[in-house]
Amino acid sequence: MITVFGSLNVDLLFNLDRLPAPGETVLTREIVQLPGGKGANQATAAAKAGAPTRFVGCVGEDGLGAPVLASLTAAGCDVSGVREVPGATGTAVVMVERSGENQIVVGSGANMAVAASMLESAALGPGDTLVCQMEIPPEATAAALAAARRAGARTILNLAPARPLPPEVLADVDLLIVNEGEAAVLAGSAAPPLETARGLAAAHGLTCVVTLGGDGALAVTPDGRGCRVGTLAVQAVDTVGAGDAFVGVLAASLDVGMGLPDALHRASVAAGLTCTRPGAAAALPDAAEIDGRLSALARPVDLGDG
Repeated sequence: MITVFGSLNVDLLFNLDRLPAPGETVLTREIVQLPGGKGANQATAAAKAGAPTRFVGCVGEDGLGAPVLASLTAAGCDVSGVREVPGATGTAVVMVERSGENQIVVGSGANMAVAASMLESAALGPGDTLVCQMEIPPEATAAALAAARRAGARTILNLAPARPLPPEVLADVDLLIVNEGEAAVLAGSAAPPLETARGLAAAHGLTCVVTLGGDGALAVTPDGRGCRVGTLAVQAVDTVGAGDAFVGVLAASLDVGMGLPDALHRASVAAGLTCTRPGAAAALPDAAEIDGRLSALARPVDLGDG
């Protein structure tokens, strides 16, 4: 069972010919309201990829969270761990230009009320997986990772948005997922991604996965073994949900017993497919679609142990 502990947002999507420059107003007729939030997106991706999944988080009293919860339920997620709190539901303004590039602003709202005590009903134990991000209070994420580690569950942290973390928090992480910028923030340097991944894996005794945008992703295990996967060749429409698709499907694949290279392969295919449709949660592929396109992407390459 996967438990995703994190953020839930309403996404207001604006499709633009081009993104605005600082101080510029750009008009568009295209406004779409969609379910979002890194936590909810990753839970949806994991459930659609075939893993039993529950989501734990908060919505506001404004009723805006209801469609997001309905979307999670439709994907097969258990949302019994979601709590309604005073105030507004988290809201994201997402601007996407025709090239697929995007800019995002998030109003955290109810996400700031998420607390590790909410995980008590999840009854984490050996064989379970906890997935966290950084769109809720960092102390809640740290406490959740520590609790899951004590319970014997696998712990996955997507360090997004990026921020430095104390070594004691990283000590409770089994699998760290970062992009190149997030890796640099955590490592405190802008070394090549493979070097950074090896350093983080060795320093903290974890598996480090670095996503590389259009160049795929690489992973390094605590013993220094590395592998790298490319990206699916697609015509990108919207890249907003690709990172969450990667995280959710990687977690789901590991949870059902796949090895790291196979899980990395499947996650990269899912991320590529997500780019072919607008939105985040609405664009996430299901297991049949992912598995039907695995042969279109070369298997991960072994990078050895450095």
